[in-house]
Amino acid sequence: MPEPAQSEVSCSEFSKDEQRGVYRAIHERRDVRSHFLPRPIPDAVLARVLNAAHHAPSVGFMQPWDFIVIRDESVRRAVQSNFERANAQAAAGYSDDRRALYDSLKLAAIVEAPVNLCITCDQQRQRGAGLGRQSIPATAVYSTVCAVQNLWLAARAEGLGAGWVSILDLEQLRSTLGIPEHVIPVAYLCLGYVSEFGERPELEERGWETRERIENLIHFDRWGVRDRQRAAALGL
Repeated sequence: MPEPAQSEVSCSEFSKDEQRGVYRAIHERRDVRSHFLPRPIPDAVLARVLNAAHHAPSVGFMQPWDFIVIRDESVRRAVQSNFERANAQAAAGYSDDRRALYDSLKLAAIVEAPVNLCITCDQQRQRGAGLGRQSIPATAVYSTVCAVQNLWLAARAEGLGAGWVSILDLEQLRSTLGIPEHVIPVAYLCLGYVSEFGERPELEERGWETRERIENLIHFDRWGVRDRQRAAALGL
């Protein structure tokens, strides 16, 4: 991973070791769906990662998120059944080698992981008095995704694997978890200690997709203005 820039440490700047810890969590975060251990997550650890999520930025400081902590096996098995049906429908969209690869992927650990989390967004929440939402209402959902990312990074720092299960019927999930109609289930996560973190994302290791070169994604001043020399000057 890139080394943090060399500079003198000010009173508001992280030390080099602290910077490395932040960048390590970012670069070593993985979407984990296998290798979960039966080891329970201590309440203090779970509280820390939830609190990290709650300290995410949010438009107008509205804090639109809620966290459903799911340990009950019957609830998790209901969500597992939801996943299996949705996964069968998703698999039907592939054929030949891509279908064979899809069928070989482990895409959920709903029952295996000791804790499941559903992170939701209440777009009607009155905190923040609507600041910043008048022109872009979807910023409430964007804010909730920031909470998901905070939790994911904190989990990695705690040695916890987290896997986002996106292959679900959301209306059925809403019914299973009793989520009100106006609340959006944004992320369903499997959380727990794991035996290993991959060197690379699993989908990259398995040949499903590769990481795009960042210089291909940088535009200067306007869309489509790409300049490899300017990107190289940034160290990209």
